[in-house]
Amino acid sequence: MSPYVALPRSINTGKRKVLKEDLLGVAQDTGFKSAKTYLASGNLVLWGEHEGGAVLEHALEDALEARIGLRTDFMVRSPAELRAIIDGNPFKAEALDHPSHVIVNFLKSPLPDEDEAVLRAAITGPERFTVGARELYLDFPISMADSVLDRDWKKTKRSPVGTTRNWNTVLKLAAMLGGED
Repeated sequence: MSPYVALPRSINTGKRKVLKEDLLGVAQDTGFKSAKTYLASGNLVLWGEHEGGAVLEHALEDALEARIGLRTDFMVRSPAELRAIIDGNPFKAEALDHPSHVIVNFLKSPLPDEDEAVLRAAITGPERFTVGARELYLDFPISMADSVLDRDWKKTKRSPVGTTRNWNTVLKLAAMLGGED
């Protein structure tokens, strides 16, 4: 069986409520034999025979919409992709020191170079970022809540489709993909 992690965008915020049972139902609806959720943000760890990547993302999006009438994006990663993200973290020391302030923004597609330049220009504080294959690594030394980076980036209207998880969550999802709890 092939495992995957599926990260929905912007659920369980405001009126975009999705029950754990519905997420597990979406996994069943898309043919997965087994699934677990982690945290209220809707992280799904899936086991079954399914093509990954964009095909799986679209299948999950369609299944969620069919089940509860909510359309949202899913970002899917295989164990190898998640391992590469962990190994590629440019903020390893910071992740040990303040893991909840090191963020991975999982993107649907690679960040265009021109968007990277706009994002760099939006940094006015101590925040730092590095672009990965289909992710952004961000370090918020003080705190994400006190940063204006996210707000200023959204104002540019260039924000690619993605969803963020802190480093603690990334590591927990990797452990779950390996069959650990």
